[in-house]
Amino acid sequence: MKASELRDKEIGALEKELIERRKEQFKLRMQKASGQLSRNHQLGRVRREIARIKTVLNERKRAEQQA
Repeated sequence: MKASELRDKEIGALEKELIERRKEQFKLRMQKASGQLSRNHQLGRVRREIARIKTVLNERKRAEQQA
């Protein structure tokens, strides 16, 4: 998901999306640890999506504090 798409969402939706991505990250880590993960690039993709969501959330919170 692109950052521009994330900026269109509300804070509640972003927090829900963050929880979902963290659950997905946990599942992928468990698959990797047990040797069942066949596509290792998925871990990096999810990690970057989490970072994007957190960045947009921080931007919103800073904008609220300045206003």
